[in-house]
Amino acid sequence: MKSAPFVLHRPRSLAAAISLLSQYHEEGGLVLAGGQSLIPMMALRVAYPPHLIDINTVEGLDRVATTDDRLVIGATVRHVCFQRPVVSGTLGNLLSEVSRHIGHYPIRNRGTFCGSIAHADPSSEWCLVAITLDAEIRLVSAAADRSVPAREFFSGAMATVRRSNEIIVEVTLPILGGSSTFGFYEFNRRAGDFAIGMCLVTFDLRGGKMHHTRVAIGGIEESPRRLPDVEMALENAAPKAETFAKAAALASNEVDPMEDATTSAEYRRGLTAVVVRRALESAIAHNPAYSVIGTDK
Repeated sequence: MKSAPFVLHRPRSLAAAISLLSQYHEEGGLVLAGGQSLIPMMALRVAYPPHLIDINTVEGLDRVATTDDRLVIGATVRHVCFQRPVVSGTLGNLLSEVSRHIGHYPIRNRGTFCGSIAHADPSSEWCLVAITLDAEIRLVSAAADRSVPAREFFSGAMATVRRSNEIIVEVTLPILGGSSTFGFYEFNRRAGDFAIGMCLVTFDLRGGKMHHTRVAIGGIEESPRRLPDVEMALENAAPKAETFAKAAALASNEVDPMEDATTSAEYRRGLTAVVVRRALESAIAHNPAYSVIGTDK
């Protein structure tokens, strides 16, 4: 099947892109960045925007920069940009590892970080990163320029608080401290498939204890989210196998899993325990101070 007819606009400035979206959003006009979700949807006629506003020609939206203690990711920055660390330390390594789980190389070569945030797929790795790290999403329209915390941005599967006349121009992430470590685990049936369940954790490891613990799951519920009860159980605890097992069981009880034609809610509930435990184990593997879970060198 081919897409319905549409008009393609290629603005050269952000102001021009915003003006075009302001003009056409009520007719169903959409912004095109990487297009790795939108174009297949158009081909299947699940989406049929009469106007496409291609922002790839807008100068400055492809930047990755550090300002103060945050990493700024522009609207047209590709997944492949993170294949090698874009910033030193834990955050750069985290983004690099997570990026390798996104689809296949051709998708990573074209798809964008901010486009993934805008699409809000429950199985999106970048949406999980945004939630875990308390990202800020900057939205610009002809009338306003606002920043929305990630925890308030996602409102359901493929749903966000972004208004139809707004463009995501950048996402910012906090630079993680030197004592921090991370762990990521994703399960899918085949490499490159959408994740059925995944978990990202970060914490500071000091004095043999976990501090500032963050645990978030994706692909399990309609939106990624952090698990506060699990974080509380891990805070100030030693990273031992027994601790991780208890946290995994707690996570399984805390979630409200979604269900689809191929995967039951109960399957996802059981999978939650697996991805949480393995993400925690991965976090220890990333920290050279520990060779065996819970054993100081």
